Amino acid sequence: MPLLDEQALIDRVLAHIDGKTTDLADSVWHEPVEHYFSPERLDAELACVFRRTATPFCPAAALSEPGAYLAREAGGAPIVAVRGNDGVVRGFRNACRHRGMQVAEGAGCRKVLTCRYHAWTYNLDGTLRGVPDEYGFPGLDKDAHGLVPVGCIERYGLIFVTQDGEAEPDPALTQMEGLISPDHRLIAHDVIEMEANWKLICEGFLEGYHIRSTHAETFYPRQYDNLNVIEAFGRGNRVTFPYQSIERLRDAPRETWRAPGVLTSVWHLFPNVVISTFPKTHKITIVEPLSPGRSRMETFILTNAKDSAEDQKRVDISRAFVAAGAAEDRMVVSAVQKGLTSGANAVLTFGLFEGALTRLHREIAAAIG
Repeated sequence: MPLLDEQALIDRVLAHIDGKTTDLADSVWHEPVEHYFSPERLDAELACVFRRTATPFCPAAALSEPGAYLAREAGGAPIVAVRGNDGVVRGFRNACRHRGMQVAEGAGCRKVLTCRYHAWTYNLDGTLRGVPDEYGFPGLDKDAHGLVPVGCIERYGLIFVTQDGEAEPDPALTQMEGLISPDHRLIAHDVIEMEANWKLICEGFLEGYHIRSTHAETFYPRQYDNLNVIEAFGRGNRVTFPYQSIERLRDAPRETWRAPGVLTSVWHLFPNVVISTFPKTHKITIVEPLSPGRSRMETFILTNAKDSAEDQKRVDISRAFVAAGAAEDRMVVSAVQKGLTSGANAVLTFGLFEGALTRLHREIAAAIG
């Protein structure tokens, strides 16, 4: 079903406030705890979910000019995405065709990609450009030794990558059109590693049942506890968290209602990407599994605010507010991972308030078969 527009979304939130209700799932879900620390389960998730699904690799704003590249591990494999001189973004397995060394690290801008081991050099389109002392490789077919491509496509302000199949994202994601505008620019990129299964980290974004108890000093004074609108969105979800400032709209003409400043929407792109909208910033969080009990979070902060001192101050306030709440979530998630290994629980029970979590696990189970 299509997502609610701003006015309909605000209508539903106000109805929940008045009725002291929230969106409810159809049923409770029981997820086996072993799925959070089983190597076999993670192998299945990587093979059947991560490598076969078109998932955001980075925002397009991270590759804003020809030669701009970003290299990171995705789905358990090193991948590099680079914008060519023709303006097209391409993705490659980040491995030299000589001995397998990565040809790029981190992020930057280059005219060519060069392996640090033996200096084999590749053009931005992946073709092999140069081999030092090439006479030592008689018969080398340079055309057959370019970087190995992966599916890569630019859509909705994001770069999507698929390692096993086409890169075209879920058609339902057309509803994201305009969420990230051409005016959005990248202002921060952070990497954090956590002692937690990747699913636990994603789950923390997808319910508001924990707002009062976990975020008593940060989100709760401004938001509501256990009040969310949850909408199916392709294989993922859009979960909306209202601010108490939404009350001011009750006396305003309905046609003037707008979401910024009164709603935060969390767009979950299956399986491991979350886009959170705030008044002056968008936060893109990509969660990559490193092992069953360890994950890496790649966080990109975008803004379309002006460069004025006043707007910059608002951006800084927004970032500090979000960072404080995120630190609380990380603390809880790491503690949950420890608790799961205690043997206290055989399953995790997701209640009717946690329907987005249920949908995540149902889609993973369907993909694995």
